[in-house]
Amino acid sequence: MPYVAQDRPRIGWIGTGRMGFQLAARLLDAGHDVAVYNRTRAKAEPLAERGAVVVDRPAGLADRDVVFTMVSASPDLEAVTTGPDGVLTSPDAAPGVLVDSSTVSTQMSALMRKEAAKRGADFLAAPVSGNPKVIAAGKLTIAVSGSREAFDQVEPLLALLGRGVSYVGEGEVARLVKIAHNVFLGVVTQSLAEITVLAEKGGVSRSAFLEFLNDSVMGSLYTRYKSPALVNLDFTPTFTMPLLRKDFDLGLSAARELEVPMPLAAATAQLVAGAIGAGHVEEDFAALILEQARNSSFTLEAQNVSVDDGLSPHA
Repeated sequence: MPYVAQDRPRIGWIGTGRMGFQLAARLLDAGHDVAVYNRTRAKAEPLAERGAVVVDRPAGLADRDVVFTMVSASPDLEAVTTGPDGVLTSPDAAPGVLVDSSTVSTQMSALMRKEAAKRGADFLAAPVSGNPKVIAAGKLTIAVSGSREAFDQVEPLLALLGRGVSYVGEGEVARLVKIAHNVFLGVVTQSLAEITVLAEKGGVSRSAFLEFLNDSVMGSLYTRYKSPALVNLDFTPTFTMPLLRKDFDLGLSAARELEVPMPLAAATAQLVAGAIGAGHVEEDFAALILEQARNSSFTLEAQNVSVDDGLSPHA
């Protein structure tokens, strides 16, 4: 087991996009020593004002106790770890633990675990659930898999990133947890769109129906969070339909491999594909409600009312 300083570990962070920037900032605000790398350096430089050291290549983080990665896709993760000047390519040092929160395939995750082990580093798969507003509200959740010993070492750091950190097992099972989560996200959103259109076509305003639902035992943090988009038809993207389709593809592929029938997920995947075919590719996936209304021969209009999303500081 690589040594990781337990009192104040030196942290590296690779990837300062919308999510990575805020999460690295939380570690800095907690007083940690954080060095950051981003392919476009300008996106990382504002973190220097909060105390971060900005490096020009991932290999510049090789001597850190713990290095987090949060990049866009499998090829990006491979590039910043084992590619030219990757964090695992330094001849003189390697991180104690790599913690990857990127959206990557199980196969790439397993490959990176193997490559990390060659350098004497532990690797934790740690996909997250949330978006920048969820992070700001302190409600990000994280599923983690890999060595339990490595998890126990970095859990205090993970706990700074959000409200819930769950160790889910060995290997790459955290990736399956995230995919299962996102499949459920799509199914719930489609169901929410269906019942909301049903209520409105029957004469109940969307805001009134969702207020009732959110205050009932069926309401949740998620249904409340999505209510402003459904009421005011504001589909500023937090997660797009093509990204959701990708997760459905991964989830249904896992279901076939494990021989788990998922008829509701399969039906929702077709509806998501139909929404993409109708042109909903840049909007938030809550735009499923527009397709539900169209299929119901019903026209929705923005209500333009204030709706609490449950993530404001007072909430």
